[in-house]
Amino acid sequence: MKIGFLGAGNMGGAIVRGYASAAKARGETPDLLVFDTDGTKADALAELQGVRAAGDLRALVDESDILIVALKPNVFDAAIPRIAAYAKQTDPTNARRVFVSIAAGISIAYLQEALGKESKIVRVMPNTPAMVGEGMTALARGEGVSDEEYEAVRRVFRSVGETVSVTEPSLDAVTGISGSSPAYAYMYMQALIECGVENGLCEADATLLAARSALGAARMVLEGDADPVQLRVNVCSPGGTTEEAVRVLEERGFMDTIKEAANAAVAKSKRMTR
Repeated sequence: MKIGFLGAGNMGGAIVRGYASAAKARGETPDLLVFDTDGTKADALAELQGVRAAGDLRALVDESDILIVALKPNVFDAAIPRIAAYAKQTDPTNARRVFVSIAAGISIAYLQEALGKESKIVRVMPNTPAMVGEGMTALARGEGVSDEEYEAVRRVFRSVGETVSVTEPSLDAVTGISGSSPAYAYMYMQALIECGVENGLCEADATLLAARSALGAARMVLEGDADPVQLRVNVCSPGGTTEEAVRVLEERGFMDTIKEAANAAVAKSKRMTR
């Protein structure tokens, strides 16, 4: 299946580069087509093996079996009617192609209203660490998408990290704990970096210490046998420095604040969805 990408910005570009790199590592040559209104972005990606720049949006739609729409919600409404019109010229029911949307708040029902009731949709919620191959993507599969087609879509996003399959209503929760959460992690690391500098470290060393510690902690959750609660207990020596830090965090309602923030993102996602 030929895969097309509409949008070659940060996220779209990261996915194209990741997929092309993964294919190269397997000794394969992908067949990817890219279009962006900023032609220089598409041309830059076309320098990768197996990637071509489409001449225009019509060409992209015509050639794509799977069309990944990597556009932000604020430009989505302008693009979707054009995509629908081009697609229906060669497939009146729009049942041949699989349309993949990474836009937050755009429901499968909304897309089917625009593209056709028989159109095949997969909604995905990636996050920005995909740009360094450590993304986490949740996928919600619409009706009519075959196992083969769905696996082809998952393979694209596995090239830039890990994937999980969820129901569409669960994408709101995904937004709060995965889509938005890199921002929470950056704030946490920023606070540690500032503390390090205030206590005599240079900024570069403080950044390395904070970021590597967060990375190591995440790997212990993913690769170890203990859950986060037990891991926290393990690192808190009685009467020690970590125990003292954890005491302050608990007194300040650290975990409640994180949950409140994540729930705010979930609620905003629900309000945005159309």
